[in-house]
This record gives sequence, structure tokens and C-alpha cells, in this order.
Amino acid sequence: MRFLRVAAIAVLGLALPVSVAAQDFGVMNSAETINKGNFKLMANPIVIFGKNNEDSETGIAVMGGYGFGRRFDVEAKASFFDGVTFLGADAEYWLVNDKPVNVSVIGGFHIADFDGGSGEKGPDLTLLASGKVADKLELYGGLDWSRKSFDDSDFSFSTLHLVPGFEYRISPQLDLVGEFGIALNDDSRHYASIGLAFYTRAR
Repeated sequence: MRFLRVAAIAVLGLALPVSVAAQDFGVMNSAETINKGNFKLMANPIVIFGKNNEDSETGIAVMGGYGFGRRFDVEAKASFFDGVTFLGADAEYWLVNDKPVNVSVIGGFHIADFDGGSGEKGPDLTLLASGKVADKLELYGGLDWSRKSFDDSDFSFSTLHLVPGFEYRISPQLDLVGEFGIALNDDSRHYASIGLAFYTRAR
């Protein structure tokens, strides 16, 4: 019985896109939440690096968020890879607002739709810290965890990434954000992403 389970997991794993074993959207922000009453729009290409002779894969994520308070924001997200589309949302709470270090926690969920008709879903959790190193430059680091459970199957696994990144202020309304996800378990893949975040105040 154990052999059959292991064999089923191996076959399913080979059939899944590389992106499923990696990052769905990326972290792509510092520990500071969106300012109260502001909207955020962001787009960031993602490169997921292959492992064990797998090909690398490229996708793009788009996000929209709103700041509900001085320490709280919510974001809706979507990402698109060859053969799979992710949709999700999260909420971020700014735990520590004390220069030079900021700390926040992000909790959310995602669902995935595969071209073959099956699906996947699960919770996402990120612990994030950041701090300014120059007037316009902020560095951040996160520990990002995601659980992936598949429809019509008891197959599931978790991904875990250490995520160093930067956020550079191009203008008062535009930030350049980039990060590298370092896979911390066998079910994860290294990834890299860079994108632009645009902020505007609600009228």
C-alpha cells in the first residue's frame, strides 16, 4: 500500500508544471503596509528555475491592493504560467513599526487551475522584515510558506522559501521591487522576480 502511494505521488509530481512546486505570486514588498486610503497596482515577471534536469519556467503576476489602516492592507493577486493560473488574496499586518527595522505578517490563500481541468488550493503565510539602507532603498527578507492540496486527491505538499529582496523608490508613486526566492525544501524551486509597484490615493 505504501509503495502504491509513493508511486502515485511520483507520477503526479512528474505531470505537474514546475511553477506548482515554486512560488505562485512572490512576496514582492517590504514589511511596510500600503498607506491608509491608497491603492497599489503591481506587475512582476517571475522566473522559476528548474531542478533535476527540469526546464526553467517564466510567468507573470499582477496584484492590486488597498490600505485600510495605518498597519493593515489587503491584496488580490493573479499569476499566469504555461498550463496553470493562480488566483489568491492576502492580508498584511504591520507588527513592528519602529525604525530601523519593520516586521509584518502576511496571511492568505491561493487556488490554481490547470489546463487539464484539475485544481489545487491552499493557505499561504509569510513573516517579513525590512529596513532602509539609503534614502530611496529598502532591503527586506522573508520566510514564505505555502501548502498545496490537489482536487480529487489526498496528495499535498508544502513549499518553503527564504526571500531576500529590495524596494527602490523611483518616484513618490512608483517603486522598483526585486527578490530572489531560495528553496528551503525538496518540494520548492528557486525563483527570481522583478517588477513595478504603482501607488495612488483614493479620491
